[in-house]
Amino acid sequence: MNNELSIAALILDASVVVQLILLLLMASSVWSWKVIFDKLKDMKQAKEAADRFEDLFWSGRNLSELFRKFENSKPRGMAGIFVAGFREFVRLHKRPGLTSSDVVDGSSRAMRVALNRDLDGLEVNLSFLATVGSTTPYIGLFGTVWGIMNSFSAIGATSNATLAMVAPGISEALVATAVGLFAAIPGVIFYNRFTNEIERLNNRYDIFLEEFSSILRRQSHHEEGDVEGEEATL
Repeated sequence: MNNELSIAALILDASVVVQLILLLLMASSVWSWKVIFDKLKDMKQAKEAADRFEDLFWSGRNLSELFRKFENSKPRGMAGIFVAGFREFVRLHKRPGLTSSDVVDGSSRAMRVALNRDLDGLEVNLSFLATVGSTTPYIGLFGTVWGIMNSFSAIGATSNATLAMVAPGISEALVATAVGLFAAIPGVIFYNRFTNEIERLNNRYDIFLEEFSSILRRQSHHEEGDVEGEEATL
């Protein structure tokens, strides 16, 4: 309790510059924790949605039926990639003069756009965590340097300096570095964690995109072969 009171007293007795720096650091820390909790929720939902959709996709259900299940729900993640690709496949398949390769390439481009859009959504505010993690220690260090500079100025103004006179100013200055590290460490840890998780999701989406493109390519070639067979018979 005494430690808490002493730290509070150091902050209240600090110079205006150091108090403003501490306020900025604490606000950055609070906001970064909000971003962290929001991102934890988003990543959990993205992984669970991908698991559920993969189970449905590889269960052998008809692709048209699966498309109708998701097309009106504005899905994200793997389901959104599937809907974007299948919708483009159906649209291009109805256009005359396009080869099967043209149709599949168009579907792959649509899926790639949906993939990138989803990853952009997951990466929102990650740059803020990176900024907090990289800059708050230096901001805290600036507060420390400023506080120590004021302490030495006060010492220079007196002819009889003692440890009791110097210690409060040094302690006040070091609080800024401590708060800066308190804000930075979680930001760095969770930025690296989220970046790694997004990269794994990206790889997972890429694999699905390639597998689904192969399915569409086989289906398109099969239908093209049937048409050519009918023309040859005629």
